[in-house]
Amino acid sequence: MNQDGTHPEDNRAHQNVAVLGATGSIGTATIDVVTQLNRVDPDFRWHVSAASGHKNTPLLAELAGGLEHPPDRIVLSDHQSVEGLGPAEAQLRALGSKIEFGPDALVSAAGDKSVDVVVAAIVGRAGLESTMAAVEAGKRVALANKETLVVAGPVVSRCCEKSGAELLPVDSEHSAIFQCIQAADSKPKKLILTASGGPFRKWTREQMDAATPESALAHPTWQMGPKITIDSATMINKALEVIEARWLFGLPADAIEVVVHPQSIIHSMVEFEDSSVIAQLSPPDMRLPIQYALTYPRRLPCPSPDFDRTKPWDLTLEPADPERFPGLELGFEVAAAGGTAGAVLNAANEEAVGLFLAGKIRFTDIVRGCREVLENHSHESDPPLDRLLELDRWARQELRKRFGEA
Repeated sequence: MNQDGTHPEDNRAHQNVAVLGATGSIGTATIDVVTQLNRVDPDFRWHVSAASGHKNTPLLAELAGGLEHPPDRIVLSDHQSVEGLGPAEAQLRALGSKIEFGPDALVSAAGDKSVDVVVAAIVGRAGLESTMAAVEAGKRVALANKETLVVAGPVVSRCCEKSGAELLPVDSEHSAIFQCIQAADSKPKKLILTASGGPFRKWTREQMDAATPESALAHPTWQMGPKITIDSATMINKALEVIEARWLFGLPADAIEVVVHPQSIIHSMVEFEDSSVIAQLSPPDMRLPIQYALTYPRRLPCPSPDFDRTKPWDLTLEPADPERFPGLELGFEVAAAGGTAGAVLNAANEEAVGLFLAGKIRFTDIVRGCREVLENHSHESDPPLDRLLELDRWARQELRKRFGEA
């Protein structure tokens, strides 16, 4: 994209956006952002040319039908959907969009040469192949799928260098760091990620032993999907963000810090060589980082709320407690180790979260199981992608075996 937002090939004043994971919290927020952008910037048009979901066909039909122009293609990644689109079939068919099914269709949509920006918002390991396809095709990738870098950071980095793809972070913490670096136009000394502390910020280890899925899903400041919300409660989410930051910004693990900020107003900070610290502040709303990834380097009016400066705010910063949240320590260890460690940690965590939500293990078993699986694998420093995917499968089986669920 040119500095004025036009497309570099023909200076056309519009962008085609593929929203992968459109029915999730990031995907629905992206649809809202695109709709609002077309209102505030009438001389520049945004078109959702592709939208994907997994099984939630009613919501996908509602989102696609609410757009100014329906997507050119709709993808349902669940193979079983090919047997029937469910109650929303008539709505989807009426849109006139090409309807495709399965993971291969996701990859095709991500790499489509007509697409300018791919919003990678599929949760977890499931988003890896389509995100990689967008990177290989040299797209601008608005990255909300942190697992792509956690699992395959060095592979993705090399691919970006080769293809010229842009990785622009959508996670609020990494977007904040990116914005701070752009503002300073200087190399950072320290990246300081903020964490809300989740619902168990003041709980003891004994209380967390007895935590239920319902209590762990009650996040105090963010509305997110169940997997990410549980990750926030264990602080594994912050561990994964440490690993993601290591690959996004090219700094070692010992140049990254985590502090607890319960209000979720300071999204992250950057310390520079002169010891000055720049922070990015805004109310907790994912539409701002999504829009910035779409429109960068332009800033435009955004549907996210303004920071209300007519009332007092408490902006608390607390040290993170690794004793009560041992998952955070895992993130720093994996960020330092690199190689196969990220793929193993991510896979073990996804399986453990699923078991916890199903009521089969305790909350504190999640991180314990992840550490045991991580310590039981033979680390490799520079694996190819197929080896990382092989270890992803192994780690899932190993985690389930440890809890008698294999």
